[in-house]
Amino acid sequence: MIVKLRYEPEELKLLRCLQGRMRLSPKDYSYFLNLEKGFSGEQQFDQLLEQSSEEWIILNDLLFDYSNTLFQIDSLLITGDCIYIFEVKNYEGDFYIDQDRWYTAPSKNEVKNPLLQLQRSESLLRRLLHELRVKTPLKALLIFINPEFHLYQAAMNFPAIFPAQLNRFLDTLKMKSQPATKNHFMLAEKLMSLHMKDIPYGRHFKYTFEELEKGVKCTSCGLFMSLLNKNNLKCGCGSIEKTEFAILRSVEEYKILFPEEKITTKSIHMFCNILNSKRSTQKILSKQYQINGFGKTSYYEPF
Repeated sequence: MIVKLRYEPEELKLLRCLQGRMRLSPKDYSYFLNLEKGFSGEQQFDQLLEQSSEEWIILNDLLFDYSNTLFQIDSLLITGDCIYIFEVKNYEGDFYIDQDRWYTAPSKNEVKNPLLQLQRSESLLRRLLHELRVKTPLKALLIFINPEFHLYQAAMNFPAIFPAQLNRFLDTLKMKSQPATKNHFMLAEKLMSLHMKDIPYGRHFKYTFEELEKGVKCTSCGLFMSLLNKNNLKCGCGSIEKTEFAILRSVEEYKILFPEEKITTKSIHMFCNILNSKRSTQKILSKQYQINGFGKTSYYEPF
C-alpha cells in the first residue's frame, strides 16, 4: 500500500519552466538533466514497487530533520519483518570502484560514492527509529534501475540490487516477507508527521521577468506556440491546444517562476505574449480566478 506518493521536486518544476525561456549556465543545465534523470529512475522503481503486496507500506520521497541534520530517503518499504531504505540511482554506463572511490570507465573521472549517502541516511534513520522504540530490523540498499548500468569490482556483499536482479529481488520479497502489522501502520503515520513538507532548494537560480522569453510553451515539444484561430493555438510539431487551457497552464508556470508576485491581467498577458488584447486574457482569467481590487491595482486569486 502506497501511503506517501512521489511528486515532482520543486526544483525540477522550476528548471523545466526556465528551460526554453532563458539560456541556463552549463552547470545549471547539467544539474537540470541530472534531476530529470533521477526523477525518471525513481518513477520506474515506483512502478515496480506498486506491483508488490498490498500488505506492505510504501512511503516515497521522505525528508527528515534529525539532530539538526537533514536527510532524504527515496523510498521506504515497511514489511512485517524488515524496514527497507532504497536509494535509487539512474546511472548509465560503466563504473568501477577503487579503494572505496567511484570512477566512470574508461574516462576514469571520479564521481560521488552513492554508498556514502545511503549509509548516512541509514545511520540517521536507525537512530530515529530507536528513539521511536521501533525494533523491526532496518536494511539499506542501493537500487540501480538503468539496464545500461554496470559496476566493476563490487564485492559480493555489496548492498545493492542491480538491474538484472530487480525482478528476482522483488519476487523473493513477495514470497518471504510478512505483512505489515497495525504497529507498522502507526509507525508510517508517525514518519509522515515528521516528514518536512517544505523542501529547501539545493541551488538558487537568478532570473528576472524581463530576461525570460515570453510565450506559451507546447506541452509536447517545449517550443513556443502561435495562434491558429480564435479558440486554438498551434505548434510547429503539430500539436493543437485550446487557447483557454494553454493560457491557464501558463499561469501555473508563472506562479512557479514568480511565487511572490500577484497574478494580474497585465503580467499574464505579457508573459503569454500571444493574445491580441488584454481583454481576451482577462476573460480567460475570470473563468478560473476571482478578481480582487479595482483598476490597475486589481489582481486574481483562486476561488
